[in-house]
This record gives sequence, structure tokens and C-alpha cells, in this order.
Amino acid sequence: MTRTHSTAQRPPRRLRKPLPNANEQPTMTIPEAGTFLGLARGTAYEAAAKGEIPTLEFGRRKVVPTAKLREMLGLDNPAA
Repeated sequence: MTRTHSTAQRPPRRLRKPLPNANEQPTMTIPEAGTFLGLARGTAYEAAAKGEIPTLEFGRRKVVPTAKLREMLGLDNPAA
């Protein structure tokens, strides 16, 4: 069996994008937050369950507030 693509032609496995601004994207999913933190999906859910990743609950749905995540990572200066 021959491969149709060489490794030089394939795109990188995971493209890292910058953490969004809270005004542009107020919340994100737990797996999205995990991606920014370099965590696997399951690890991100475990961290959220332990309170290590901040979450908001809407019924059964949990989301991560972008502003809290940015603050936790020290990306935004605290309001004085």
C-alpha cells in the first residue's frame, strides 16, 4: 500500500490559534479551553469538574468564560 501524501505535504496536526478576546467570544467549550491549555479532551473535562478550569452552567451545558480563562492565564491586566 502506498501513501498518497508525503509528510512534507500534510498540514500540522493541530494548529494553535490565539486565545480569543472576551468581547469577540464570551464563552468557549471545555474542549476548546483545553486546547488552549495544551490538555486532552478528557483531561480538560476532569480539570473543569475539579474547578481548575472556570465554568458556567446553563442547564446541563457547561461553558468556559473566556475572560476568566484569560485572567487565570495572566493575559489580561486586572482592572484597577
